Amino acid sequence: MKTLLLARHAKSDWGDPGLDDFDRPLNARGLRDAPALARRLLDEGVALQFVASSPALRAITTAREYAAAFDVELVERPELYAASGRTILEVAAALPDEASVAMLVGHNPGMSDAVAELTGEFVELPTCAVVTCSVDVGSWAELVEGSGRLELVRTPRD
Repeated sequence: MKTLLLARHAKSDWGDPGLDDFDRPLNARGLRDAPALARRLLDEGVALQFVASSPALRAITTAREYAAAFDVELVERPELYAASGRTILEVAAALPDEASVAMLVGHNPGMSDAVAELTGEFVELPTCAVVTCSVDVGSWAELVEGSGRLELVRTPRD
């Protein structure tokens, strides 16, 4: 059994219209929500072992909070930037098998689409939402569309 956490980056700053989308930072709310949700996961006993993230500034900044809270490795995966649900599941299928609980941090609509493709349930993810999916596989490589079950949706507001 594997557990996949699919996370949307925290709230980003749209204040600089000349800034490239890739380089948008988190805003004050995002800088507050990301570490708070990371602490919440830790307090709930989530046993996160690995984090992979889009390299976009708002995503990697969010992912750093999770990796720091759990003291785990963080790997940038460029293909998670503006990824489709299918691409996100392909990244998940390549996760290291020694991690039974892993997180991918990225963007919508791809993250919501990945949840739907993995579990058959559509969830519109607000910023900084984390969805926990269980996948009954022995190896991440066995993960395919429809192989997961939606367990829990966490947002900064609940």
